[in-house]
Amino acid sequence: MPFPSSPRARSGPRRRSLLAVGPAAFALAGCTAGGEVPGDPEDGPSAADRRARARAARDSEGLVERYDAVIAAHPGLAERLRPLRAETVRHAQAFGGGPGRKAAPSPSPSSSSAAPSAPAVPGDDKEALASLAAAERELADRRAKALLGMPGELARLLASVAAAGAAHVYLLTEGGA
Repeated sequence: MPFPSSPRARSGPRRRSLLAVGPAAFALAGCTAGGEVPGDPEDGPSAADRRARARAARDSEGLVERYDAVIAAHPGLAERLRPLRAETVRHAQAFGGGPGRKAAPSPSPSSSSAAPSAPAVPGDDKEALASLAAAERELADRRAKALLGMPGELARLLASVAAAGAAHVYLLTEGGA
């Protein structure tokens, strides 16, 4: 005799499943990133692939700068944001970005050379988290759309990082509240 379904069925993913899937998907895709041999032009990525990887690395580096700005403006959020920031650094590295170009949060978020990708941080903790979530969501959506025109390995990497970005959105908005 089958058991009746629970009246308290949850809608959406559970936090544990998101926490388990995000890093696992990244690790799986990250294992194949950067496997090109620079001296072998036949097996290396095409110019379009290199441009897509460079753009994705810059996007992730810009997101790291956003995390840095929020951490500098809201030190109380640092413990919560540090793992997400570290994963975003790994995303940039998977796409060929510099090894943690911003290894530590910027000491001054209001420097005169502020990049357009690192806007002013809202004064309220909740609004600052919402701005990070919006940036993660926008980037994950762009990557999900871009992967349709990419070859296998790069498409898998983009899909994996987009999924991790979606998990970050959840953790920034509902997961840690």
